[in-house]
Order: sequence, then C-alpha cells, then structure tokens
Amino acid sequence: MAITKAEPPTSWEAVAQQKRASLEASIPKHWIVPADLLPPESQEDVTAWPETSGWFTPEELSITSLTVVELVPKLASGQLKSEDVVKAFCKRAVAAHQLTNCLSETCFERAITTARARDEHFARTGAPVGPLHGLPISLKDNFNLKGLDATVGFASHVGDPAQSDSALAELLENAGAVFYVKTNVPTAMMIAESVNNVFGRTLNPRNRKTTSGGSSGGESALIVMKGSPIGVGSDIGGSLRIPAACTGIFTLRPSAGRFPVRNTRSGMTGQEAVMSVNGPLARTLADVELYSKSVVDGQPWLRDPKCLPIPWRSVELPPKLKIAVMRHDGMVNPTPPVARALREVAAKLESAGCELVEWDPVDQKQGLSLLERMFVADGGITIKNELKRTGEPWRPEMKAYEVAEEMGAATMWKLQAERTDFQNRHLDRWNKAGIDAILCPTIPFPTVENGKFKHVGYTGVYNVLDYSSVSFATGLSVDKDVDKLGPAYEPLGSQCKAINEEFDPDLMHGLPISLQLVTRRLEEEKAIAITHFVLKALS
Repeated sequence: MAITKAEPPTSWEAVAQQKRASLEASIPKHWIVPADLLPPESQEDVTAWPETSGWFTPEELSITSLTVVELVPKLASGQLKSEDVVKAFCKRAVAAHQLTNCLSETCFERAITTARARDEHFARTGAPVGPLHGLPISLKDNFNLKGLDATVGFASHVGDPAQSDSALAELLENAGAVFYVKTNVPTAMMIAESVNNVFGRTLNPRNRKTTSGGSSGGESALIVMKGSPIGVGSDIGGSLRIPAACTGIFTLRPSAGRFPVRNTRSGMTGQEAVMSVNGPLARTLADVELYSKSVVDGQPWLRDPKCLPIPWRSVELPPKLKIAVMRHDGMVNPTPPVARALREVAAKLESAGCELVEWDPVDQKQGLSLLERMFVADGGITIKNELKRTGEPWRPEMKAYEVAEEMGAATMWKLQAERTDFQNRHLDRWNKAGIDAILCPTIPFPTVENGKFKHVGYTGVYNVLDYSSVSFATGLSVDKDVDKLGPAYEPLGSQCKAINEEFDPDLMHGLPISLQLVTRRLEEEKAIAITHFVLKALS
C-alpha cells in the first residue's frame, strides 16, 4: 500500500514510521493473529506454529500445505476455487509477517478481485485462464505493481507508487497468477541479509535468531512459513540462492535474458557490468521448474527487449554425468555441516554412476574481486544520493559503498575487459574439463546469526560468469554432535577463520543444509534436470 506525499514527513525516521503504519493499516483486522495466540518472542522455530495455533481452519491448513504442482491442477479443474486459495494464503502471509517481519506491501483487495475474476471465468467457460490459473504468487519488493511503492529499503522511495506493473507481473497475471503481497529486502538490495531502515529486519522462521538471507529474504521467510506457495526474487550476487540456502528451500538463478526484468526497480540503476536477474523460490524443485517453463512459454521476449527468444527446452542428460566438485573456493572453507553435506552428496552421486572430478578454485578469488569492484564502480554515489534525499543514514553493512571512490570511464572499461577475459578463460577451462556441472556450497554455513553474514564468494562469481545455477536443499540437517570444527582445520585466511570459529553447532542444530549446482550460461533446463538427478540419488 503506497502512502501519499500530501503532508510529507520531516525526517527519514518519520517517513519510515508512517510507512510501517501504512503497511499495518492495509491488513484486515480479521486476519491479524491475536497477541495471546502468538508464540513467545523467545521461541526460535515458529514453522510448526500455524498447525498448532488453532488460528487456521483445517481447510486453510490443507490449502496452504499444498505445493504449486499440487495446487495448479486443482485450480485448473475447478476442484479448488481461486478465491478460497488466495484468502487462505493471505491469512497465512499475515501470520508469517507477524512472526518474521517479511512483508513490505499488500494488495489484498486486488488479489480477491482477481481471484473472483478467475473463478467467474472458469464458471463461464469451463477452462482455466492460463497455466497458473488462480495461483497466488508473492513478489519481492522491487517488482512494480501499480499503486504500490517499491522502496527497495530506501526511505526516499516511500510514497512513490508504481504507475504500472512490471513486465514479469504482466506476464504472470496473463498466465492466471494472482498477486497479494510484496516482501522485504535490504537497503538497495545490496546486503546478504534482509534488513533496512524502513521496515527493519526479516527473521528466519526456522530459527529467529538467524537470518533468512538477502536480498530476497522476505520471500524465503514467507515461503518457509507457507504464506506463499511460490515467490519471485532477484539475484545480482546471490540474492536468490543465499535466502534459499539460509532457509532450506529451492531456487533457480537463471542467466540474463531468460526471464523479463523490464520495469523493475533497481537499488543501483544503470549498473549493468554484472546483470541482475530474477527467478522463483519454492519449497520443491518441481515447483521451480513449473514456474520457469510457464514464464518462458509466455514469450517474455515480446515484453522485454533484454529477453532472448529461447523456448523452454527438453533435456536428455548424458548416460554418465561428469560433475566437478569444488570443496572450497580458495578463500573460505565451508563450515563442518556444509563440508559434510558436500562429501555425502558427492559419494551418493558416485554410487549413482556419475564421474566425479575435483574442481580447482583457482578462478574464484579474481571472480569475487571483479564483482566487488563492479558494485562500487560509481563510488557509492547512486546509493548515497538516495540516502541524502531524506537524511537516511548508511547501514553498517554497506561500508564498502560508503567509502568507495568513483571510477573513471577508462578504468571501468578496463574492468569490463578484465571481466570478459575472465569469462572467456572460465569457459575454455570448463570445455577442456568436459564437465556437465559444478557441485559446490551455496554459502559456507547453513545460515548465520542475525547480523553476522560474511562472504558471497560461492554465489557471486557465477553472477560475473552469468551461469545458470540451482540452490537445493539436500535433505540433510545440522547435527551438533557431529558438525564440530576438528583439530585438523586450517583457515584459508582471516575471514575463513572468523566464519568457522563463529559457527555455533548448538544454535544451528537441526537446520537444513543446502548446496549449489552450477551449469554453463543459458542452461537452466539442464541445471534443473541434473538437480532432479541429484535429489533422486539422495532419496
């Protein structure tokens, strides 16, 4: 819900306070969970609360427990009405927000009106509107929806509602989807946790002392709470994969050009040395695949000139997959549970007939350096100017942007030439190795305590390369009795030492462990197909 600028507040604090009040006022009172039903603030894991709370009807719990692959045929056949499904997810999204602070905008009236239109269409024609008929989909805050703000964590963007929907939203709505909420992000979407000065911090519902990741952490928290069957986030350095890994769900980071980005708000408009992309987050890989195919089948290249006219392709995997295993990135060793998961998954793949080779992380440090230099090439001026508009202070997580110095055009051109050379050399190395994919960590840990996220090297290098990648839940979880730092551990550097010594097996006990599967550029279908193979080998 946007707020008007009729009587502009006098400070960024006032702007933020007014925005939070506007969000709260947009929620119908009958969906707000009474305080006496909520779990205590000290309760870390709140994922089971909806089933035991007594707040939801059996029908609401049944609907919101369904995956996208289960919901779509029920909606398309009229077995479930879109209005009932949408209202159930609206109610559960409100509860998720009360527990994790995951929402930034609501459009419940639009949602119910759209859902009724879907039901009326089906009653009249006996046919669904499209492949996503009546399906509620949540959107990260940066996707424009007409009449709603897209603050991307800046006070300066409060009260500046979008004039039209983003190209992706138009495509999804044309396919039958229903929008009802947008979700919280960090300032400028450039922090690996979802925290900003307007809405505050989003918490991980699996353990509220830990982060749900960033910058799509509002989405990951909402989806784990089953307040959304599937959501859409974006990724410029790991912003889909990090939240998915922090919460144990699935995502696809596509290469630029597969999904439309037109008319979405950026935290650093014009920064295109490394491209921002968007993609789905969901509780199952099958849901990620269904969404991805639906978007590409909608011919996004007719809506966004940056999209490539590549249809969704069927993939036949080779009889014997050749997978490279990257045990560490040469900068930070994964913490004990992630290292264990990597060993166990690799062993299962070998047993399933894959040829495994070790992948030398020789390129990773330069890749991360390229990413970091491209992010601050403007000297942080773009972000600085937005903050100055309201006097909003820098967040401590953004020190690199605050102290950066602007590059000249000649320096930037040299940087982009270095990036292209890096991409060329990596492709040549990949082809020479003859591999199908790289298996590696998504992040060095299962998640971290709020405010302690360090190191995006495992994800960010693949943004520089623009490779397709999936972050997937392995089905394994942290075991405090097993996942301890052994005496043989030798840090790769000061950051490696800090990350591994800060790892707390007691705090992390029981949390899911994720890994990353990487394929070459524009191989989204192959990335998903190989991840299906991996999951089958693990089952």
